[in-house]
Amino acid sequence: MNIQAIQEEIVDEFSMFDDWMQRYEYIIELGKTLPLIEEKYKTEDNIIKGCQSKVWVHAEEQNGTIVFTADSDAILTKGIIAVLIRAFSNQTPEAILEANTDFIDEIGLKEHLSPTRANGLVSMIKQIKMYALAFNAKS
Repeated sequence: MNIQAIQEEIVDEFSMFDDWMQRYEYIIELGKTLPLIEEKYKTEDNIIKGCQSKVWVHAEEQNGTIVFTADSDAILTKGIIAVLIRAFSNQTPEAILEANTDFIDEIGLKEHLSPTRANGLVSMIKQIKMYALAFNAKS
């Protein structure tokens, strides 16, 4: 499935909830499904700068696509990175670089986060795009 189709699926899922408390609960549930990063990758190099919580993201290339794993010490942040990984993992570097992130605004995520969490969200997206840029340069 391509990035846009996954993003549309995520928007559809979030539209099923009436209020933001339900959406927060859903984000926390998504965090429990996160492909967890191996302990050896929980290093300073893999920490997302600009996040209020600790968030580690690791990327590796597998058959021309980038596979992301992550973890966080906060349950809400773990859910947020899970949403991003679902949208961008197992995609080509080119597809990740070309993808827009409008779906985040469509589900209303940024506007319902504290300013520091919203900054962290932007930092997570930047890091995912930086990994894609690095892997794209290698190919």
